[in-house]
Amino acid sequence: MIHAIIDSDAIHTHLAWLADLPRWVFHFTSKSASWINAVEGSFSIISRRSIRRGVFKSVADLQDAIARYIRARNKAPKPFVCTKPVDIIFAKLDRLPAPSE
Repeated sequence: MIHAIIDSDAIHTHLAWLADLPRWVFHFTSKSASWINAVEGSFSIISRRSIRRGVFKSVADLQDAIARYIRARNKAPKPFVCTKPVDIIFAKLDRLPAPSE
């Protein structure tokens, strides 16, 4: 089974024909799914700190490396801390177009 997370509105309709394939399951995110950014960030960290430049002889070896990294990270978890200053965040929000009604 192949699970695909789609986070672009345009792709929702362009890939509709794939939904007929029995091995595909699609998960569509909302337009402003900030949680997907956290997931992508986690994947990026795992990639940089655990699997990049690694040599894996099988998928099982890769899965073991990822699981080892997650276990080690979970032994000393640290919360995510936003380091961007609040004034920069608000300035970016001010530049957004007003929502249409």
